This record gives sequence, structure tokens and C-alpha cells, in this order.
Amino acid sequence: MSEMNVNQVLAQMRAMSLEAGGSKVQETGGGADFAAMLKQTIGAVNDTQQTAGKMTEAFESGDTNVSLAEVMVASQKASVSFQAMLQVRNKLVEAYQDVMNMPM
Repeated sequence: MSEMNVNQVLAQMRAMSLEAGGSKVQETGGGADFAAMLKQTIGAVNDTQQTAGKMTEAFESGDTNVSLAEVMVASQKASVSFQAMLQVRNKLVEAYQDVMNMPM
């Protein structure tokens, strides 16, 4: 397993979620609650995907306030944020498996 700094990955996730959804991710000190941060990040990814879906539906229904470019950018932001979340999940599962396979 390659050594990855979890705090660095979380900082990248926060930055991506801020760019993608425009929502504020809570900044915490050194003793951050990992589960709460993860849940908040998953919520931000979900919000990004919901927004992209609504924009797509609005464009398909002929709403003149939504352009194709906006729909495409929102869809790509949702895709990138989901892929980043998926990679974090994969690293967490890999780390869990490594810990479980350690000899006692």
C-alpha cells in the first residue's frame, strides 16, 4: 500500500467540494471528527449531483435560463467529485483490509 496522507486527501476533497457545490465545508482543528467530515463531504457530493440533475432536467424541458454549457459544466463537476469520493472510499477499504491482515 502506498503511503498517503489522509489529511492531504481530505483537504483536496474539501477544496473540490467547495469548487463543485459552493457549499461551506466545516473547518475543524487537529482533533477532527473523521466520520463527521466524511459524512459532510458525501453530502456535498450528493448536493452537486442533485444540482446537476436538476439543471439537466431544466435544460431538457426547454428552460431558457439554463444553457447547455452550464449543464455540461455542472455534470462534469458532479462526475469529478463522485470519482474523487470513490477513490477515497477505495483507499479507506484498502487501509481497512491492510489493518485486518496484520499479524497480532
